[in-house]
Amino acid sequence: MLDHTHIGQIVEVHFLERVHDPDIAAKKQSLVDVGCRDQAGREYIIEMQVAKQPGFEKRAQYYAAHAYSRQLLPGEEYDQLKEVIFIAITDYVVFPEKSAIKSDHLILDKETRDHDLKDLYFTFIELPKFSKSSSELDTGLDYWCYYLKHAPETKPADYDRLIANSPIIKRAYEALDQYYWSEAELNTYEQWVKAERDSKGIERQKLLDAEARGMEKGIEKRNVEIAKSMLKKGLDVALICEMTGLREEQIKQLQQS
Repeated sequence: MLDHTHIGQIVEVHFLERVHDPDIAAKKQSLVDVGCRDQAGREYIIEMQVAKQPGFEKRAQYYAAHAYSRQLLPGEEYDQLKEVIFIAITDYVVFPEKSAIKSDHLILDKETRDHDLKDLYFTFIELPKFSKSSSELDTGLDYWCYYLKHAPETKPADYDRLIANSPIIKRAYEALDQYYWSEAELNTYEQWVKAERDSKGIERQKLLDAEARGMEKGIEKRNVEIAKSMLKKGLDVALICEMTGLREEQIKQLQQS
């Protein structure tokens, strides 16, 4: 799935510290942040981002740079630094100007395009850009994107086809089974689901409030027009207030305008 030439066998996997607290994980709207290390010591940061956040691309660079700088212990030499590979899997479009599902970002020489500075590497996978059905899957990236996008609603026939062509996907589906989750993992997931529902509820209420304000403004505008018409006919101010619901001060302002 990665176009990196020096990917090694993963020997260590751990949740990053910032998701140990379910409340923090929920507030960051990030479903899972995972850290990995391969047999050569290279570090991998894998983040699944479910909600668009301003500055996410800068945050990716910050996390990668932080992971890179904290490798050295006092007295160690710079040549002991290992590569850091940041992988972002997003449920929204990060780069609307790009059509590709996956984009890889390197530090290159501006003139020659040589890849001399090799230690920071970024890959973004934008799931909304993936539209293949289970029968159209071809590459390893296809299988993983399908799994990441459709795992919760995968039908038995699709599941059988997926695991027959990519056995590692079977292990991924087994890992997704909540029956095998630890209490901490379940708590984190439940907190995230709650935060996601709360966020959608807040947005829905904002829309309802905006619609209500629009209706109120429309009613008030209509009442103002009625009041103007009644004033032209010489009707009493008190009667106009009673009929339109406008205040006496508002009626008097209309008389002066």
